[in-house]
Amino acid sequence: MHRVDLSYTLSLGERSRRELHHPLLELLEGVNRSGSISAAAREMSLSYRHVWGELKRWESELGRPLLLWTMGQPARLSTFGTKLLWAERQAQARLAPQLASLRSELERAFAMAFDDDAEVIPVSASHDEALPLLGDWAARQHKLHLDIHFTGSVDALAALNDGRCLLAGFHALTQAPMGSPTALVYRPMLKPGRHKLIGFATRSQGLVVAAGNPLGIRSLGDLARPALRFVNRGRGTGTRVVFDELLAASGLRPQDVAGYDRIEPSHRAVAQSVSSGSADAAFGIEAAARAKGLDFIELAQERYFLATLRAHLDDRLIITLRQVLASAGWQAALRELPGYQPFRSGEVLSLKDVLPWWHYRKPKAPTR
Repeated sequence: MHRVDLSYTLSLGERSRRELHHPLLELLEGVNRSGSISAAAREMSLSYRHVWGELKRWESELGRPLLLWTMGQPARLSTFGTKLLWAERQAQARLAPQLASLRSELERAFAMAFDDDAEVIPVSASHDEALPLLGDWAARQHKLHLDIHFTGSVDALAALNDGRCLLAGFHALTQAPMGSPTALVYRPMLKPGRHKLIGFATRSQGLVVAAGNPLGIRSLGDLARPALRFVNRGRGTGTRVVFDELLAASGLRPQDVAGYDRIEPSHRAVAQSVSSGSADAAFGIEAAARAKGLDFIELAQERYFLATLRAHLDDRLIITLRQVLASAGWQAALRELPGYQPFRSGEVLSLKDVLPWWHYRKPKAPTR
């Protein structure tokens, strides 16, 4: 088995477009995309001789052919080269939340080492495409770094309640009825008077399907087709709660969906499963689907909140972050993400006002 070693770079320039990359896989991606070694070399500002030499060197080192070398024909990946590229895409998609958290941890350490004015907010949050963007925005504008640990919505709120973070990101269907899965999961974890919500965004959740939707999937009911392959998110994630909510409302049971128990750790990972052809449909956010060139069938608009304790509202870091959230520049950047819109961004919200399924009932006085 081939060993994998990890490394990272440290610079003051723009961040690389990928969290983790390997030069060979970039070469294969370039050849696969452009159809020729010379075109790939031009895209990467490298010489033809260098790209050709590197591909030959890697073939020798790995002991497998990477390209089909046919004179006068467009360059094509070999079966092994195609599988290698597929494996890297799968791993990248599955590890995206962990990689973002790892990068955040490293940036936090170096921010404190290099800049005495830099500040850090520890955040536990459900995986989201907009939060890293917010972190970049806050760091550039105010030297405020979000130390984001991606986890499920339930675990994020538990971290807040245990004092392991200052903010918790979670998302929910706010119009869910009182006895719904959404209400049953989140109501015990949020207490009026102790918790406050900060407005962040609305985002689209729905079915992620292949480009062109060749199977004609239109609704949750189509997931009950016997031959259709579905991939789900794990227990404890906000997306699993949303899916279960919609599934119950449609009259379907988990056992009606082939693949209900097949799980992936992030929105990017479920989208990659559909993109690679290992699944016919998944449930996730629109941004992840569009990033892979897939079709998306919107089923719900949910709200993503940043929760904190009431005692933290006067914290200088929270006040600064709320200013970032309320800024026109940040809200314009958020709208660029497919399926996202600001929702009372930066405002302090009452649980009882924005979560209709949360209403406080005083305990009845004991009868005498």
